[in-house]
Amino acid sequence: MIVLRRGGFSARVRVRGAAVGLLAGVVAAAVALGGVAVGQYPMSLATVLGALAGHGTVVTYDIVVLDRLPRAVAGLLVGAAFGVAGAVLQRTARNPLVSPDVIGINAGASAGAVLVILGGGSALGVTGGALLGAASAAVAVYALAHRRGFSGHRLVLVGLGIAAMLGAAATFMLGRADVNAAYRAAVWLVGSLSGRGWTDLVPVAVALGLLLPVALVLSRHLALLELGDDLARALSPRIARARATLLACAVGLSAFATAAGGPIGFVALVAPQIVRRLLGGRSPGLLGSAAVGALTVVATDLVARTAFTPRELPVGVLTALVGAPVLIALLVRAHRVGLSG
Repeated sequence: MIVLRRGGFSARVRVRGAAVGLLAGVVAAAVALGGVAVGQYPMSLATVLGALAGHGTVVTYDIVVLDRLPRAVAGLLVGAAFGVAGAVLQRTARNPLVSPDVIGINAGASAGAVLVILGGGSALGVTGGALLGAASAAVAVYALAHRRGFSGHRLVLVGLGIAAMLGAAATFMLGRADVNAAYRAAVWLVGSLSGRGWTDLVPVAVALGLLLPVALVLSRHLALLELGDDLARALSPRIARARATLLACAVGLSAFATAAGGPIGFVALVAPQIVRRLLGGRSPGLLGSAAVGALTVVATDLVARTAFTPRELPVGVLTALVGAPVLIALLVRAHRVGLSG
């Protein structure tokens, strides 16, 4: 561990955590860059770099800069946001099953975004609807699950119920909407990065730039929260404020990521679990979760885009295929731990 001090500010940097985050981030960037060169119009890496430097033809510029690169960057940003949100929620709730897609936050964001999409709203309106829906779902889940303390198991159970209700609401809205608008919303609900442009990335990029530093500064409180409410309050009188701020960061990151890429499932569940097994239980691993989340999304999107050509699968389909077995394994493990005490 390295301790950095400057004036009255000090910070601890875990070498192993930084190394895992850096390595996963480099691999994610490499996969994203390689994905830019792959597609129905394949090109070499030198051609891609030339187009990025402004030396390519009009065709290569359009393909690289206006089509494939925004999609790759969207995968990095969306995956990073989901990874951090999942890590914060799992650490705060002391439960590996807690993630935005499991406890209804993504469902709330989806319902709010679908309402705006069906109403013909703009991209900014979709972001606002997703944020409002996610915040409403989070408040409802927290209020119903918080009873004489904060229980991760109650949070999961209540969240599953809220997610089912909001999913049914989104389906109801699709059934009563215009056919064309319902089709656009249905494609978005699966989770897809297809057709993303640079303007679609601004909200999630701003959210990461603002909320990730806040989560990193407060990450030292995550270890206290894992000790339980009573002990955490005894050790830090401001723990309630830190928890509320961390939860707000997780909800905001989930909402903006959902607005940018749709409800891409299980990334927020799987990425923190991978990092936790690499770093152990004591490190918050927020940067590692961001990097692994980004790698997960760009890698699965590359497979979804190229493995079934000329057809293209939404990335949410493949993340569900990968994440569902992980969720089942976590449920089985939690059941065994519960039986053994």
